[in-house]
Amino acid sequence: MISSQVIQNTIDELHTITKVDFSVMDIEGNEVASTMQGSELDTQAVVWFAGSPADSQVIQNLHFFKVFDDKKLEYILISKGAPESAYMMGRVAAFQIQNLIVAYRERFDKNNFIQNLLLDNMLAIDVYNRARKLHIDAEARRIVFLIETKYEKDNAAMEIVKNLFGSRTKDFITAVDEKSIILVQELSAEQGYDDVEQTAKVLRDMLNSEAMSSVKIAYGTIVGEIMQVSRSYKEAKMALNVGKIFYMEKTIVAYNTLGIGRLIYQLPMPLCRMFMKEVFPPDVMPDSFDEETLTTINKFFENNLNVSETARQLYIHRNTLVYRLEKLQKSTGLDIRVFDDALTFKIAMMVVNYMKYMETDME
Repeated sequence: MISSQVIQNTIDELHTITKVDFSVMDIEGNEVASTMQGSELDTQAVVWFAGSPADSQVIQNLHFFKVFDDKKLEYILISKGAPESAYMMGRVAAFQIQNLIVAYRERFDKNNFIQNLLLDNMLAIDVYNRARKLHIDAEARRIVFLIETKYEKDNAAMEIVKNLFGSRTKDFITAVDEKSIILVQELSAEQGYDDVEQTAKVLRDMLNSEAMSSVKIAYGTIVGEIMQVSRSYKEAKMALNVGKIFYMEKTIVAYNTLGIGRLIYQLPMPLCRMFMKEVFPPDVMPDSFDEETLTTINKFFENNLNVSETARQLYIHRNTLVYRLEKLQKSTGLDIRVFDDALTFKIAMMVVNYMKYMETDME
């Protein structure tokens, strides 16, 4: 339903331009918005006119007009001024409010449609029928962004996203929970993932600076038709979760760059436990190493198993690094200077992070 404030702003603007007074009442005679004094209006006259078959009428020197919402009588608009001006501007005001009702209803309907689409709450035939009725292109290229803010129900962040994309009638901004904001963006034929990444950076920078909020943004893959939008949303949701587990330093995570993290995220917990038992001795786990060992391992992986470069960045002698790696080999049975062992160790570390995340999430 259109708000009283929107109607008030509309008739205030018209009154300023035309010098004609307006009042908008509901069909029971209650004032919704007005530029007139309340004593000038006869509630009974409003109720009587609402029940009459006439669409407009002059009562006690006031011009009465009916305002409909999809053939249902919604408001009575009353105008007061010079007879000719009051009649003409009353018709204009009634038409303007009726258009506002249609626009707001359509916006609400579109938002409801997009939410149900994202959550897979509609049959395929209903999706295409409603898209056609709402004038939404069913075959446009789209992508879904998921924006997680620091605070739940972050209205400031939502307003910034609306200011950035709200004027683009083919994009949709909505939410299906209190933790995140969803942007469904329509893309032109020329736009690709470089453009999508740039959009994500603009969103992150604006939200971090304007809303003073630390945000994480994830996005799915580009889809070519409307039934696939929910898939892009699910991909964005997975990317956000996988990013929290394996790529904590990243503020923007793309589904198509998740790599092996995406595979591990879909493993059942019993299989993860079995893998860890097969790889490590019972009393040794990657998360049980001291800080120095973990730093050494991570830096070694960052430098693509290059001993000399790792030693240089850790400010230690090459032999010291070799000693640490050999010590690690004795305790785990894995020599991470060898590619196969390094790959196994890296996967094991990611599996441990995943298991810890899942155990914390279930608490």
